[in-house]
Amino acid sequence: MRVLGVDPGLTRCGVGVVEGVAGRPLTMLGVGVVRTPADADLGHRLVAVEQGLEQWLDEHRPEFVAVERVFSQHNVRTVMGTAQASAVAILCASRRGIPVALHTPSEVKAAVTGSGRADKAQVGAMVTRLLRLDAPPRPADAADALALAICHIWRAPAQNRLQQAVAAHAARTPPTTSRAPAARHASKGRTA
Repeated sequence: MRVLGVDPGLTRCGVGVVEGVAGRPLTMLGVGVVRTPADADLGHRLVAVEQGLEQWLDEHRPEFVAVERVFSQHNVRTVMGTAQASAVAILCASRRGIPVALHTPSEVKAAVTGSGRADKAQVGAMVTRLLRLDAPPRPADAADALALAICHIWRAPAQNRLQQAVAAHAARTPPTTSRAPAARHASKGRTA
């Protein structure tokens, strides 16, 4: 499985490509950051993020794209920029028919370090160890993108089995209609 991880951001959008399967050693195929100038017009920044991500998709041809799920922060401006960059990543992948998975920061941290409360240094250290790198990728956005890809590779088989089980259960279970409301209405007209 080849996964492009995207740590969305307008100034620095981390990207990393990891290949492998759960339970086996993983291989980093590329890591970097798509940068845009903070003083540029928003539209131009979004186009730059799109162009950068398109280059990564062209070069690495991932089977999946894993994007960090945007979560509420205190700084609304930061959340908006992150959400906009996230939408660009989802759009680029979807335009090509590449499945997109969203993972929360705590899911990624837990998958890579064993703790959903790990700090950036711990994530970087584990990414370095798991991918057998000489040093943690810099900046932290790049390491986070690799962590997203690792998380997806490790979580995807379990998520697929869960989805298949839910679909199989739904296929075996006939739709039911509730008789309780009708019974309640029917009993209102009766007297004891």
